[in-house]
Amino acid sequence: MSNKQRILICMANGTEEMEAVTAIDVMKRADFDITVASADPDGALTLTCSRGVKLVCDTALATVADQPFDCVILPGGIEGAQCLGDSNLITEIVKQQQSDNAWVAAICAAPALVLQRHQLFPTSHMSCHPSVSDQIPAQWLSRRRVMTDYDHHLITSQGPGSAMEFAIEIVHVLGGKALAWQVAEPMMPLPQLHYEKKFTES
Repeated sequence: MSNKQRILICMANGTEEMEAVTAIDVMKRADFDITVASADPDGALTLTCSRGVKLVCDTALATVADQPFDCVILPGGIEGAQCLGDSNLITEIVKQQQSDNAWVAAICAAPALVLQRHQLFPTSHMSCHPSVSDQIPAQWLSRRRVMTDYDHHLITSQGPGSAMEFAIEIVHVLGGKALAWQVAEPMMPLPQLHYEKKFTES
C-alpha cells in the first residue's frame, strides 16, 4: 500500500484555472497521489475554467466521494466556487474530512461560497478573496495571504496571486519542512517569502 499523501482536487465549470493548475502542479512535485474530480452535475470531465481554459478531470466526483483523502482542495473562481457550494457531495466530503481529522484547503471565493455558506467551519479563522470577504464574520476573517488553522485542519488563501504560497503550505503541512523546501526551491519563489529560513532552520 502506498504511503503517499492522497489529495482530492475538486473542480467545476468556472473554477479559477491558475489556482487549480498550481495546486495540481505543486502536489505532483511533492509526489503526492492526486485525483482531480469534476463536481459538474452532469458528470462532465472537460470543464471550462473562469478565463476560458479547458481542463480535463480524472473522474467524476461521485466515483471517489466515499474514499479517504489526506487533503481536499477547493479552488476558487466565483462561478466555480458557487458550483462547488451547490454540490451536496462537496458538503458531505468536507464533513467527512472533519470527522476523520483530515485537512481541507480552500482558496479565493471557495472559503466564503462553500465553507461559510454551509457553516462547515463556523469557528475557524479563514482567509479569502477580498471580493467575498464580507460573507465571513469579522471575528473569523484573516487578511493573511495564506491562513493555516491547525486546530481545525483548515488552510485558506486569497486568490490567484497567492496560489503558489497556498499550495506550498499544503505540502508543508502534509509532508513537513524538508519536502516543502525540496518542492519550493527549484520554483524560485519570491525571496521575501523567506522559505529557506522557514523550511531549513530548526
